[in-house]
Amino acid sequence: MTSIEDLTGNGWCGTSASAEPCPALVDGFQVRPWAEYDTPAFVAAWRKLACRSRTPNPFHENWFLLPSLRQFDRSGDVRLATLVHDGDLLGMVPLWQSRNYHGRSLPHLAGWTHPNSFCGEPLIAEGNEEAVWSAVLDWCDRNWRQSAFLHFAALPLDGTAFETLNTVCQQNRRPMRIVQRTSRAALHRGLAPEDHLVRTLGKKRRKELARKRRRLEDMGELVFTRAFGSENLDHWIDQFLALENAGWKGLAGSSLASAAQTADFFRQSLRGAASEGRLERLAFHLDGKAVAMLCNFITPPLAHSFKTAFDESLSKLSPGMLLQVENLALLERDDIALTDSCAVAGHPMIEQIWDDRRDVVAVSLAIGGGIRRRVGDVLTAIESRRSEKRT
Repeated sequence: MTSIEDLTGNGWCGTSASAEPCPALVDGFQVRPWAEYDTPAFVAAWRKLACRSRTPNPFHENWFLLPSLRQFDRSGDVRLATLVHDGDLLGMVPLWQSRNYHGRSLPHLAGWTHPNSFCGEPLIAEGNEEAVWSAVLDWCDRNWRQSAFLHFAALPLDGTAFETLNTVCQQNRRPMRIVQRTSRAALHRGLAPEDHLVRTLGKKRRKELARKRRRLEDMGELVFTRAFGSENLDHWIDQFLALENAGWKGLAGSSLASAAQTADFFRQSLRGAASEGRLERLAFHLDGKAVAMLCNFITPPLAHSFKTAFDESLSKLSPGMLLQVENLALLERDDIALTDSCAVAGHPMIEQIWDDRRDVVAVSLAIGGGIRRRVGDVLTAIESRRSEKRT
């Protein structure tokens, strides 16, 4: 008979509890501490996996996820679930055990992300999605003792993970519920930048933006730059951190520069993105001073607009919006079908100019045996109803 202790017991059980070193590419399915995979051999396989995933996700590539783990999981709580066949890495899913579920104490297994990671889509080699997810769910069924259910946040509805999880759960009659849904601003390839601007902004608003740009130009030398490599990158990062920290985020203590960990993570992830050819940087400088900056992660056929900042003392001249006009050049790239803004729903600036949307959900799945799954389904059903009421 299932007891309350079974549902809320402490500790991480199962194969991942082993402290023995794990060779990087041993055939089979394993769940082990992430630090055991922080090796050149595994990173090489990881890089190959990222190129083979049907739905790209820069936030799970090695150059982003490893700096994230080093800064935000120094205790080593996160595990990597991996499936290897004939020495080939077919999938990798970051997992951890959390006791906090939307402010409530409720132990559960979850895909690992952090506040500056905007997509939870795991990397899985195309054609192996069902095999990887079946292995993950089978492992969770055997190692459910301390967890009420399995939870994944920030899954795009147009991504492979949601589609495959839904299929596998239906095949096995496993309850899965959407417990949160949001709609983010996005850009779909189609119109040229000028035509897109005409569609999204009225003539009066376009003339106003042109007037504001002229006013900025009258104030001094206004220079726009677009960069893709590592040249002058560290100086660019310094300027970005200072620009963001000078605004409301700095006052609120939520800027990247507000904590050494987030600043270091930002530096390392941008350096890594540049080294992999994944980084695009845009900026306006006025007499050499940064007044608007943004960086995109380019992972064809997707792009993600990661971070942006602007000089709030010039907010009446909309340098941030003017930079977003320049960012519409993404629409001209044949290799990019969709750009995710990574912005909160209802963002007052970005949604003026990005009128497409990308739906992103959080899902919770029942795990364990029959009784355990029924308990998990009840808990996730409650959360699903709460989410429906909020929307």
